[in-house]
Amino acid sequence: MKAIYALVDANNFYASCEKIFDPSLANRPVVVLSNNDGCIVARSAESKALGIPMGAPIHQWKDFCTEHGVVIKSSNYTLYGDMSARMLSILQDMCPQVESYSIDESFMNLAGYADPTAYGYSIRARLQQDIKITCGVGIGPTKTLSKFANHLAKKNAEFGGVFNTLDHSPEELNRWMAAYPVSDVWGVGRQLTKRLNDDGVETVLDLAHCDGVSIRKRYGIVLEKTVRELRGESCLTFEEIGKPKQQIMVSRSFGTTISDPQAIKAALTHHISRAAEKLRAQQSICSMVYVMLRTNPFREKDIQYRRTLLVPLAHGSADTRVLMEAALKGLRQIFVPGLRYHKCGVMLSELEPAGKQQTDLFAAVDDPKRLRLMGLIDSINKAQGSGTIHMASTKLSAAWQMRAGDRSPHYTTCWEELPIAYA
Repeated sequence: MKAIYALVDANNFYASCEKIFDPSLANRPVVVLSNNDGCIVARSAESKALGIPMGAPIHQWKDFCTEHGVVIKSSNYTLYGDMSARMLSILQDMCPQVESYSIDESFMNLAGYADPTAYGYSIRARLQQDIKITCGVGIGPTKTLSKFANHLAKKNAEFGGVFNTLDHSPEELNRWMAAYPVSDVWGVGRQLTKRLNDDGVETVLDLAHCDGVSIRKRYGIVLEKTVRELRGESCLTFEEIGKPKQQIMVSRSFGTTISDPQAIKAALTHHISRAAEKLRAQQSICSMVYVMLRTNPFREKDIQYRRTLLVPLAHGSADTRVLMEAALKGLRQIFVPGLRYHKCGVMLSELEPAGKQQTDLFAAVDDPKRLRLMGLIDSINKAQGSGTIHMASTKLSAAWQMRAGDRSPHYTTCWEELPIAYA
């Protein structure tokens, strides 16, 4: 049975999560800031109507927000992550095949449902009733078409939040494709849009009518698959949730610029501990550790510096100590004294299943006792809270702590911060 894809995408997810638990924010413009209250990463519908751009530095828009009564919120990823998990749980309850695409988007396979459009409205109603999240539902025979259908569902009120390409004739669908720019196609970014425009491809329909062979020669196989998907030929497989990641990255900006090597070391070891925990959770090992360190690009008066270094391991490992030694080795090579650093991070690469490790004649594999110890630490931290047990070197300074002056309470994950209803 051919798949029928439904893309469920929450509307203004971060801003919506803020409004759910604070009735005073209803119908008010809201923006959510990035880590350390730097840039605007989410906007409510009211904020979009005011013309506030995505990604704008908040210091440039602070006066505008004050003038127009825009509520500014620091990011609350604990709340957003929990609401995302609740949303995913509802979708899994309504459909046996669900693929989580991002924190607020999931693909569902509605093949076999008698009326996918009607079920799309049911999905939308269930999310609104259970967790007060409003979403758009796009349905089509391919992932790319369902993504475009979701765009139409959100942009055109007459569809009531649900658009199914299978309900429309090819002529009607062509008219919709001709009405939207090629930049609205899933995976077509700014640079690719410019190249396509230079070649005369302006609309979604223009791209759908392109010759696949020519597209592949000039732009590569990925865009060729996109063209085929726009024509209704499914090229992107349905991935089940839980597929191991191919890379694991952990990074974060400091609360303020710092020069102290010990503070940077503590932040880096903290990142590697979190990455190692994620690595073991998916039962993988890694063979490459990338280390990144940079200054603040927005502080023009500071010396600008950015460096990334790859540190290969003698053998694949999931031992925090082994990964930490590699990360600190990389840090010693890229750290330049006297600079004011803004961010550091690590990425684990060359991942493979732990049970299929290639042994080495001259390098010992992970000690089973150490791995049992790591597993015990992970289980304690999972039960008692992240960081309950940690390496001594990961003790963080106050300068590393993230700025979040306007963060809302953790309404759904902290007993002390549960919302209170007064009679």
